Order: sequence, then structure tokens, then C-alpha cells
Amino acid sequence: MPDVLIATANAGKLREIRRLTADSRLNWIGLDSYPDLLPPDESGAEFAENARIKALHYSGLSGLLALADDSGLVVDALDGAPGVKSARFAGEPSDDQANNRKLIASLADVPPERRTARFQCAMALAEPGRVLLEAFGEVEGFIVDKPRGENGFGYDPHFLLIEQGRTAAELSPDEKGALSHRGRALREILPRMESLLIPGDPHTT
Repeated sequence: MPDVLIATANAGKLREIRRLTADSRLNWIGLDSYPDLLPPDESGAEFAENARIKALHYSGLSGLLALADDSGLVVDALDGAPGVKSARFAGEPSDDQANNRKLIASLADVPPERRTARFQCAMALAEPGRVLLEAFGEVEGFIVDKPRGENGFGYDPHFLLIEQGRTAAELSPDEKGALSHRGRALREILPRMESLLIPGDPHTT
């Protein structure tokens, strides 16, 4: 069973990816198995670029295949912000509550109907020195002032999925996995990973 490093130090992302890949035929390893690895400089201007940077960085340091994602919130009324700066929208260190406060303050003069937004996720699988696969997922919604729900992390309590009438933080883990940007990206890339990494497996044909 091939080993794949989940190249994220974000505990919430790690939980989601482990849950969504629990039935896969790959052996997933967390960054906690490599506590001495320093993070890369995420200097990309787009999610896909940062995903490639992280996948190549951690694969090169560990010698393993590495799956990295870069994801965040894109708000139309803020010209796409916070975007690639989603995790540190309010500055260093990363703080979900501070980020949410800044988000809502930034939208104070924006009417509800103009608070359209989307979560986007880019994923990249790399071996040392080379990106092997990439995928992308997104989900549309609106930003609401009042946080709702106890699940999820990050901007989830303020991100309302219109069809569900609930925020991402009000969804169960299974519901979120089925609807989220990260879940969609994983469902796109995982079969391709298994086909690439487990040649001849009857499940991949």
C-alpha cells in the first residue's frame, strides 16, 4: 500500500482529509510523523500555485509522495479577498476568530445580497522534484454576520450554503465532506491517485 504524506499542519484540514480518505487503498501519513520539517514560503498568487509549492516542498524533505492543498475564501465584494491570505487575513499568527472579525467588519457596508462568496480548494500530488496530479473544487455561498454552528473551522460559521439554508459549521462532517470544496477536490484526485499509484488494482479499472 503506497505511503502518501498529507502535507498540512492545519488540524482541521487534516481531520477532514483523513475522514474523506478513510476508505482509500493508500496509507496516509500526517505531518506529525515529521515534526522537524519546516513549512515552505507560500508565495504563490493563486491557490494552485501554493498547493504545488507545498506538495513539492514536503515531498522533497520527506522523500515521500505528498498531497497538499491550498484553499480559502473568495468574497466578491472584497475583490476576491481574503483569497490566498485566508489563513492569515488578520495577520500573524493565524487566528480563526480574528480572521472572522475582520471579514465581518470589512463587509459592514455591503448588503446581504451582495455578499456572494465561494470556498475554493486546489490540490497537488508530488513526488520529489515533480508534480504528478492536480485537482480543484469549489462551493458557492453567502457571508452572514452572525456565526452559526459548532462544527468545522475557519470561516465555516459565516459561510451560508444557499440550497441547504445552513452554514458550513452547521453541517455534519459527512454532509460537509459531500458538499465542501475540499471534498470535491479530493473526489476528483483520489481515483486518479489510486490508478497511478496502484497499477493493476482491479478497483481502479
